[in-house]
Amino acid sequence: MSKVLVFGHKNPDTDTITSAIVYAYLKQQVGVEAEAVRLGEINDETKYALDKFGFEAPRLIDNVATETDQVILVDHNERQQSANGIEEVKVIEVIDHHRIANFETSDPLYFRAEPVGCTATILNKIFKEKNIEIPSNIAGLMFSAIVSDTLLFKSPTCTEEDVQAGKELAQKAGVDVEEYGLAMLKAGADLSDKPIEDLLSLDAKEFTFGDVKSIVAQVNAVDVNDVLGRKEELVSILNKNVEAKGLNLYFFIITDILNNDSVAVLAGSAKEEAAKAFGKTLVDDTVDLPGVVSRKKQVVPVLTEGLK
Repeated sequence: MSKVLVFGHKNPDTDTITSAIVYAYLKQQVGVEAEAVRLGEINDETKYALDKFGFEAPRLIDNVATETDQVILVDHNERQQSANGIEEVKVIEVIDHHRIANFETSDPLYFRAEPVGCTATILNKIFKEKNIEIPSNIAGLMFSAIVSDTLLFKSPTCTEEDVQAGKELAQKAGVDVEEYGLAMLKAGADLSDKPIEDLLSLDAKEFTFGDVKSIVAQVNAVDVNDVLGRKEELVSILNKNVEAKGLNLYFFIITDILNNDSVAVLAGSAKEEAAKAFGKTLVDDTVDLPGVVSRKKQVVPVLTEGLK
């Protein structure tokens, strides 16, 4: 059997990167030759977590079919979000916490998807089920993932399971929940000096809503004006992406991590319809989304229903 590659979605976030590392480690403990890899660049928040707990970023790959014939997916299952060449390899496991869409296999597999806020919460259970001790540095990565995906337990995606797992893992990692959690979020939320092109790729996922081909991207900010102050440039680049990628919608969310609100900038032929799905009217390509912080729970379901 060739080495099994473990990876999350393209444009990786902290849960994607850390869960690949963590699950590859767990598989190694049960005798599987597994390697964590990544499908995109590391963001500042993730880099902060990796540096804190002494890990290198996983190896970057382009086409998975040139590397192996067996893979494990974490933090995603939709084909368009996965690796180039995914259709040429065998998916033997999936560990995820998102909707199930555009996914099928020719053979049975271990598929575990739970309605929790973070993949790391599921992995915490699997360690216990396998009776494998979690080292402190691995626990640190897992706690970082939960902080990221639940915005330090403030996101509506956060469950009591996430809270309990997060506190348990923070203790194992030897970090203070609030102090480390806020420091990590802030490390990834200073967007003032980042080019707009880079912001679009920090955490962007492809979705199909009915006949609407879309990208829904999200960035966290301490000050949303770091991005909105450059909105003319942002809209121009969004429109270029829509044309280049044949999209009907680019839905770009800027989330204020301190106030737990968002603003979205929209582009594409379906932008008015998308705004209407939220009961909004576009004003200068922008909609306010008070109380919205979760793409998974508060944006994708609304677009799925509104654009079907």
